[in-house]
Amino acid sequence: MLANTFSFLSELKEHNHKPWFDAHKAEFESAKTEFLVYVEEVLKGIQAFDEKLDGLQAKDSLYRIYRDVRFSPDKTPYKTHFGAYFAEGGKKSKEPGYYLHIEPGGTFLGGGLYMPESDILQKVRQEIDYNGEKFLEIIQKPSFKMFYPTLWQEDKLSRPPKGYNADNPYLDFLKLKSIVCTYSMPKETLLAHDAAVLSVKVFKELHALQEFLREALV
Repeated sequence: MLANTFSFLSELKEHNHKPWFDAHKAEFESAKTEFLVYVEEVLKGIQAFDEKLDGLQAKDSLYRIYRDVRFSPDKTPYKTHFGAYFAEGGKKSKEPGYYLHIEPGGTFLGGGLYMPESDILQKVRQEIDYNGEKFLEIIQKPSFKMFYPTLWQEDKLSRPPKGYNADNPYLDFLKLKSIVCTYSMPKETLLAHDAAVLSVKVFKELHALQEFLREALV
């Protein structure tokens, strides 16, 4: 399904500079169009179970391939992946959402809240503290764990966050700076005709977690 996309991104990884990109603009447009079709199918599937995304357009969910190199020591001009974020308000939204990342050797699907601002994180921690049993019920559901066995542990605090005791039964989750989970998807799966159907199935297992996070932010 995404053969052109993978082919272009693989080449771009080897030739990440403007002259090559300009000479292969047609291949880029072909890959981008192919990815957009896939994104449209996935978004339509998500909208069937998540009404918060009603009205969201695929084009409002796509990230640009051009990197912002102004403050980065890495001056390569292009990302070597395609990404899309499905959330109420589009890709720049601070709302919980579903993320799709297509990259040779590193494709994954996932979602939740990635590195939210401190006031938002505080609300999420409060919700977990108040409704920890419901939170555990969501993330320990067998069908959820089939795709998402653990939550993302990046930048996890070593000590309890301010306002919480070390004996809090949900401390491991309160230490998290992001409430995110991801599912790695092999390239072979993405090249299959039913890739969008499987992607929607993977994302559907995130819906209950998204609703929990949304409730926290009300």
